Amino acid sequence: MHPRKRTRPTLGFMCCFSSSEPPEINLKDSVPLQLLEFSAPMPPEEELHARFSELVDELDLTDKNREAMFALPAEKKWQIYCSKKKDPNKLATSWPDYYIDRINSMAAVSIVKNQPHKTFDDSPFRFVTRFIELDGLTCLLNFLKSMDYETSESRIHTSIIGCIKALMNNSQGRAHVLAHPQSINTISQSLRQDNIKTKVAVLEILGAVCLVPDGHKKVLQAMVHYQKYAAERTRFQSLLNELDRSTRHYRDEVNLKTAIMSFINAVLNAGVGEDSLEFRVHLRYEFLMLGIQPVIEKLRAHDNATLDRHLDFFEMVRNEDELELAKCFDTTHVDTKSAGQMFELIKKKLSNTDAYPHLLSILKHCLQMPYKRGAGSIQQWQLLDRILQQIVLQDEKGENPDVSPLDNFNVKNIIRMLVNENEVKQWRDQAEKFRKEHVELMARLERKERECETKTQEKDDMMKTLNKMKDKLQKEGVELRSAREHVLDLSSHISNISNKITGTIWYEIDDRRAFKVLDLKDIEKMFSAYQRQQKETGSMDDLYLSSRKVKELSVIDGRRAQNCVILLSKLKMSNEEIKRAILEMDEREELAKDMLEQLLKFVPEKSDIDLLEEHKHELERMARADRFLFEMSRIDHYQQRIQSLFFKKKFAERLAEIKPKVEAILCASREVMRSKHLTQVLEVVLAFGNFMNKGQRGNAYGFKVSSLNKIIDTKSSIDRNITMLHYLIIIFEKHYPDILNIQQDLAFIPEAAKVNLAELEKEVFIIRSGLKALEAELRYQQSRACDWGDKFVPVVSDFITVASFSFSELEELLAEAKDKFSKSLKHFGEEEGCMQPDEFFGIFDIFLQSFSEARHDLENMQRRKEEEERRMRMEAMLKDQRERERRAKKSTGGSVSEEVGEFDDLVSALRSGEVFDKDSKLKHKRKRSANQLADCGGRERPVTKVNY
Repeated sequence: MHPRKRTRPTLGFMCCFSSSEPPEINLKDSVPLQLLEFSAPMPPEEELHARFSELVDELDLTDKNREAMFALPAEKKWQIYCSKKKDPNKLATSWPDYYIDRINSMAAVSIVKNQPHKTFDDSPFRFVTRFIELDGLTCLLNFLKSMDYETSESRIHTSIIGCIKALMNNSQGRAHVLAHPQSINTISQSLRQDNIKTKVAVLEILGAVCLVPDGHKKVLQAMVHYQKYAAERTRFQSLLNELDRSTRHYRDEVNLKTAIMSFINAVLNAGVGEDSLEFRVHLRYEFLMLGIQPVIEKLRAHDNATLDRHLDFFEMVRNEDELELAKCFDTTHVDTKSAGQMFELIKKKLSNTDAYPHLLSILKHCLQMPYKRGAGSIQQWQLLDRILQQIVLQDEKGENPDVSPLDNFNVKNIIRMLVNENEVKQWRDQAEKFRKEHVELMARLERKERECETKTQEKDDMMKTLNKMKDKLQKEGVELRSAREHVLDLSSHISNISNKITGTIWYEIDDRRAFKVLDLKDIEKMFSAYQRQQKETGSMDDLYLSSRKVKELSVIDGRRAQNCVILLSKLKMSNEEIKRAILEMDEREELAKDMLEQLLKFVPEKSDIDLLEEHKHELERMARADRFLFEMSRIDHYQQRIQSLFFKKKFAERLAEIKPKVEAILCASREVMRSKHLTQVLEVVLAFGNFMNKGQRGNAYGFKVSSLNKIIDTKSSIDRNITMLHYLIIIFEKHYPDILNIQQDLAFIPEAAKVNLAELEKEVFIIRSGLKALEAELRYQQSRACDWGDKFVPVVSDFITVASFSFSELEELLAEAKDKFSKSLKHFGEEEGCMQPDEFFGIFDIFLQSFSEARHDLENMQRRKEEEERRMRMEAMLKDQRERERRAKKSTGGSVSEEVGEFDDLVSALRSGEVFDKDSKLKHKRKRSANQLADCGGRERPVTKVNY
C-alpha cells in the first residue's frame, strides 16, 4: 500500500505545546497577573513601552502571545513589568546557579517552596540560556534517576518534571532537551510512579515530543526503553492498564485517562503516521491486541467532554483507515478479527498471480510451526509477526519508522536475493544484448573518429602541400637554378705543398701550429721506444695517408582456408562491409594497416577463381573462406585496389621513418665539415704522428680517417695503462680546453652512424615504385565506368597530388644529403664511393665514445694518484711523529710506550684502509701526548695539522 496525505482535521492534544507552531506554555499559565502593591509610580508612556518591549523580548514568546501582551492596558503592562523585575536583593535566589546547587544538594523543602518550574515560567530568556550553559538539564535528569521511593512519590518529582516541561516551552531549552541522547528515555521512567500529576505531566511531554520533527521515533524508543525498565510483557502494556484501572478519584482519573488517550492519538497520527496508512494500522493493531477497544467503551461512562473528544478522534481515524484498507481489496469492510475473512481476501487478491504459490508455501510452513504451549512456541510466532512487520513498514532506504525489533534485517536486500531465476536470466540476457549493442556502437564511434581524423589530416596535408607548391613555383619563377662548377686548383706550392690535396681539410691544416705547443722530449720519452717496436711489425703503416681502396562446400586449400577464416574473425566485418570499405577506399577507417597487409595474402588466385566459378550456383553452401574469396573476386582489380589502399595508409608512416635518416646524413656531413674542434684534433694528431715518424716516413700532410681510432691502441712504453688518446686529451686540457666539448659539435654523428645508404635508397625506390603503380591503377580506373559507391578515382587523385609533392621533397632532401656526404668524403681526402655513411660516420662515433671513456679514465687515474699521495704523506707524517716522540722520551727520561702503541695501531688502521675522525680521535691523541710532555717538564712541540 502506498501512503497518502490525510486532509481530516487534527485534534488538539493535551500537550505542553501544539504542532502548528513552536511548542510553549500559554500566556495565562506562564505570566501570573496578580495585582501587586508598587511604591514606584508608572513612567511616561514612551519609557513604559521601551521597558515593556525589553521584558517581552526576554520572555521568548510567540508572535500571537506578543501581540496579546502589547494589547494590554498601560496599567496592566506596568504591573507585569514590576512583577517580573524582582527585588535585586532576591536575585541570587532566582538565578540558575542557585537552583542547580540546591537540586544537587537535594534540598527538597527549599525546592518545593520556591517552585523551580515557576522560575522557568517567570524568568527572562537569559535565565534559560544560563541554565543550559551550566548543564542544568543533566542535573535534573540525574535527580530523576537517583530518587528514592519517597521522593519519587512526592511533590518534588512533580516539580522536577514541571521544570523540564517549562524548559521545553523555551525554544532554546526545547532544542537542548531533544538533543540530549537520554533525556526522553529518562523522562519516560517517571511513568512508573503512582503520582497522577507526575504521570500526566510526563504524558503531556511525550505527546508533545511526538509532534516535533524527529521526535516521534524518540518517543517510540522511549517506550521500548520503558518496557525493559518496567518489565512489561509488551510495549504500551502499562498505559493500557492505567487506562482500564479505576482510582476512585474522578478528577484525577479523568485527567490521567485523558492524558493517556491524548498520547496514544499523538503516537498513532504524528510523525510517519501522518502520511502512512501501513504505519497507523501497525501501531493501532498493537493497541488493539492489548485490548484497547473494550476499554474505550468503558471510558464512555465517565461522560467527560474532553475525554470523549479524544475517544471520538481515535474511532474516527480508525474507521477512515479501515475504509481505505478495504478499498485495496475491493470491499467495504475488512473484519480484522476474522482470520477466515482476511485469508479469503488475501487469497482472492493473489489468485492467478506468481505470488500465490508463495502464499501456499507460507501456510504450509505455518502448519509445521508449534501450536501447543511449550518452550519457545509463542516466540516463534512472535518472530514471524515481527518479520512481516518489517516487510510492511520498511521504506525504500530499508529503514523502519518504528523501533526495529530485528537488527540487520533489510527487506530490500532480501527481496533482491529472492528474485525469480527466470527474471534474473531475462535481465542477464537483456544486459548481454545491451552490452553487445554498446560494443557495436563504440566500434562505430571509433570508426567515425578515425574517419574524421584521417579526413582532417588529409585536408591539412593537402593545404600544406598546396602552399609549398605555391612557394616553390614562385621561387622557381624568380630564380633560375644555375650550375656551378668546382674548379680544382691543380697548382702545388713546392715550398709548402711533393703531397697536399687541394679542396680537402688538409689544405687548411698546418701542423706547425701544433708543434709549438707539443713537448717533443716528453713525447719521445713516452712513445719512441715502444713505437720503434711497433714499426717493426708494420702495425702503424696504415696510420698515414696512402693510395689503397567443411560439410560445407570448400574448394580452397584447407590450411589457407583456415588462416583466412581466422583473419575474417579478427576483422569482425561481413563480406558486404569489407567490399564496401574497399570500394570507398576505407573512408570510414574500418580496415587497419595490419589487416590490409593480411588481406594481401588472401587474394583469389586464377585457379581459385575458376573453381569457385564452377560452384557459384551453390553459394549458400560455400564455406566462409570460399565465399569471401568468391565475392572479392567479383571486384574489378581487387588485388590492385588492396595494394593501393595499403600503400596509401602506409605512405605517411614510411616517410616518417625515412626522413630522419636522410636528415641525419645531411646534418652529420655538415657537422664534420664545419667543426673547428674536429679540425684542431686532426691537426694535433697529425703533428704527433709526424714527430713520431720523422725518421722513416718524413713529413705527412694528412691521414685516412679510418686510422683515427688506431691511436687508441697505441700505448706508452713507460705506462701501459696510458694510450696515445689519453696523452692527447692531457694536451687538449692544457692547451685546447674547448676541444673537450667536441661532442656538442657532432651531435648527429651517432644517428648517422646507423644509416645504411643502400638500404635507404632501396626504401625510397619502393615508395617511388608504389607511386607509379598507384598512378597506373588510377589511369585504369579512370578509363572505366565507375560502379555506384566506388570512390577510388576521387580519393586516389587527391592522395597522389599530396603524396607526389611530399615524395619529391624527400627525393630532393636525399639528393642534397648524398651530395653533402660526397663532399665530406672529399673534404677528408677520401675517395668518393669508398665508404658508406654508416662506415664513415661510424669511425667518428667510435672516436667520440673512446674520447669520452679516455677522459673518464684520466679522472679515475688522477683521483687514485691523489689518494695515494695523500696516504703516503700521512704515513710520512706519522713516522715523523713517532720519531719526535721517541726523541722526547729519550730527552725527558719518561715513558711514552702507551702513545707509541696507539700510533702503531693508527698506522696499521691507515694501511688497512680504515678512516679516523680527524677532528676528534687523532687530534685528541696528539693533544694528550703534548700534555704528557709538558707534565714531564719537556718542551711542547707544535702539532702539525694533518689533512685527510
